[in-house]
Amino acid sequence: MKLQTQHIFLRALEPEDLDFLYTTENNPDIWQLSHTQTPFSRFALKHYLEGSLGGDIYTLKELRLVICKVEDNQAIGFIDLFDFDAKNKRAGVAIVIENKENRGKGFGSEALALLIDYAFSVLELHQLYANILADNRESIRLFLKHNFTEAGTKKDWHFENGKFKDEILFQRIKE
Repeated sequence: MKLQTQHIFLRALEPEDLDFLYTTENNPDIWQLSHTQTPFSRFALKHYLEGSLGGDIYTLKELRLVICKVEDNQAIGFIDLFDFDAKNKRAGVAIVIENKENRGKGFGSEALALLIDYAFSVLELHQLYANILADNRESIRLFLKHNFTEAGTKKDWHFENGKFKDEILFQRIKE
């Protein structure tokens, strides 16, 4: 199965992704999305990469793919399956487009469509879910566009800048 559209393609992590991973994981604008509070060292990320390169989703319980533009092969983000549960046929989904200038152009939507198809047809999952902060309107629109439905709200789930925020659980059940 080719994970590609006219504009983007998804590929596995490579050792050469260390710099992009370092930049993305240490971008404070993204921390609230990933619940990160401290920077990652290059050393820690290198070990993460090394651990990811030889395993598969059944062993690691996660799959991180790099979102790249077709026109220049530039890495622009990541899309993840996490908490992979083969027995119950489900996984969580997370997506990030690192640079603001690449957001709002449909790249994330195309990546999510590819991942959904891969998860349901190749991995034979029954459901996908996403945890999205209630004030993240762009992500909510994205997941609703791809037929995720709101399953519930986790009240005061995330503490940021002196305030608690709700987090919404979205699910998509295979048709």
